[in-house]
This record gives sequence, structure tokens and C-alpha cells, in this order.
Amino acid sequence: MGSSAAGTLDEAYERLHATGPEFDGWLSNHGPMAAEAMVRHGHADRVHPWLDGYMRRLEEFPRGAGPIGSSWRDALGDPRRIADWTAYFRREVTGQPWRQVLGTWWPRLLPGVAAAATHGVIRVGHATRALLQDGADADHLTELAHGLAYWAARWQPVPGAPAAGSPSVTAAAGGGPAAADALAAVPRIADQSGGVRERLAQLAGLPGWPAALAAPRLPASPEALKSWLAGLVDAAALAYLRFGHGNGVMLVHSATAPNAVLRTLPALDQRLWAPSVGASWAAAAALTSSYAPAAPAGPDGLPDPPAGPQAAEETFARAVGHGDEHVIKFADTAADVYARTGDRDALAAAIRATQLIDR
Repeated sequence: MGSSAAGTLDEAYERLHATGPEFDGWLSNHGPMAAEAMVRHGHADRVHPWLDGYMRRLEEFPRGAGPIGSSWRDALGDPRRIADWTAYFRREVTGQPWRQVLGTWWPRLLPGVAAAATHGVIRVGHATRALLQDGADADHLTELAHGLAYWAARWQPVPGAPAAGSPSVTAAAGGGPAAADALAAVPRIADQSGGVRERLAQLAGLPGWPAALAAPRLPASPEALKSWLAGLVDAAALAYLRFGHGNGVMLVHSATAPNAVLRTLPALDQRLWAPSVGASWAAAAALTSSYAPAAPAGPDGLPDPPAGPQAAEETFARAVGHGDEHVIKFADTAADVYARTGDRDALAAAIRATQLIDR
């Protein structure tokens, strides 16, 4: 990405860091994530016009209650401490290398991967991609601090998921179902209504949920782990085409959350890869169980996969033209899946999102 586009992203970060990470209760501020995706796909010229409209919905950055210190565990999952966590991580990323901060806090935050319907880890994933590809300037580092702070303040485990690093998460035996098969077998909660917290709460008592969580047997080698996680992203993105009608917005995250982890792996010690893949599986499975319907949509109403050498670029441009932040983020992930697999249904899934999600 050229210096002009990187500068546009820095300008977007500066504008957005004056706003809070949530609005209208606890809706997540997607501005930094959508802006990063637009810049990454060559739409830097659309970022500020898009922000001009989007930021009308946002709220001012909240006030803090007091500094985060040695008793930081007591502040995990406390949204009233968002400003305090942000101040803490801003000090951390300016006082030591950002990879060191990420390596320290990633395993602490990973068990709470469901934070803010997975928006904590997603925001960190976008910030990490920006740092890896653009370099560590002040605005990029501040965005990482905001992402980590949001994750910490909304820290929430997936019910029934083992703690990161436990043997069942880091199993090296292999031989379990492929990611696509494991995702297809996830049971659905009985009452798919209400908000994400109410739905996730049902998982603890769902028959078959412990077995579904334990179904994948993760491989041992780093490259095999990375490949398995990529397969999970692929499966979730492709599943959206047939099951996205269950909830067009929320099922986007079953693909974008594990993709955020996949993008972060290169910045992490490889010893953290297995628990990262395990947490990604728990998040994708939880969202699928909570929002995906039992029956897929009929083929008649589904969009045709786009074709041609510019199919991915045209699909992302269509998402930007639509304007919804979830559509933009999902098209970003769908483009990754298409580049990796060549499966045009990934692009059709992104177009499906434009049909299911209001402008």
C-alpha cells in the first residue's frame, strides 16, 4: 500500500479515536475496521466520505474511572473500564515493541474471544494487519491499543469452551473432522431470538454442544494449524451463502472472527497458534449455533457467482457501494477466501450479504 493510502488510514484512525468503541447501548464501532479494509482494497478515496456519514452515529470517547494496575484481572469484562483499558494499552504500545505487547496480552484475552460478539478480536486483527503491512507508526499503534482495550473491557468466554492452552484445545493427534464438516455438524440452540448474550447463554445446556466443541482434533505443526484455520474461515464464508438468512449481520462474524485470528498468527509466537485456532473454532461454532438456521436457503433466491478476472475487485467495490460496515468487512474476508481457494461462491456469499443487510 502506498504512503498516500497509509496516510488516509492514519487520518481515519485519528478521527475515529475521538469516538467510543460502542454506541446506542453496546453496538460496536466498526469504523476503524471498515476503513482499514477499504484502504487495503484500493478504496482509500472512499474512506473519508464514508466516515462523514458513519460517524454521525458514533458517540464521544467515554470517561475513565481510574488506572488499570496489577489487579487488571478484576477489570476484565467490565465495559465501564473501556477508557481505563485504552489508556493502559496506549502506554504499553508506546513503551515497548507492539509485538511484545500483543504476545503478552493475546493469551490473556483469548479465553474471552466472544467479547462484544467477537468484535474485540476482529478489531485487533485489522489493526495487526495494518501494522504488519504498513509499519508501526503512532496512529497504527494507537489503533492496536484501542482494539486490545475493547477486547479486555468486553472480555467474555464461549460457554463450555476450555481455557486456552488446555490439552483439549491444543490436541496434536489430528484425525478429526475437517473444518467444514465440523461446522456443518454444529447443533443449533432451541430459541434463536434475543441478543447475542441471551443466545450464547443457551449453549451451556445445549445437547451436543460439548461434543461439537471437542470434535476438531487440531494438528501439531504450525503450518497445519494455519491451514486448518484457513479452512475454517473458508467454510464459514461459504456457509453464509446458504445460511446467512438466519441473521445477515451476525453470521458475518462466524467468518470474520477466525479470519482476524488467521491474520494475527504471523505476529505471534507459534506456541500460541494452537490455542488461537481452538478459540477461533469455539467462536465460529458458537455464532453458527446461535444464528444459523437448521435448513439452508433454496437455490432459487441465491445470487450467481460473479465471473471474470476482476471478480473479487468488483465484488468488494459493490460492498463499498452498499455502504454497510458488515458488508464491507465480510467482502474483505470473502476476497481472502476467493484468493486462497478460487471458489466463486465466496464472492457470491459477499453479494448475498448485500441482499440480506440493509444499506
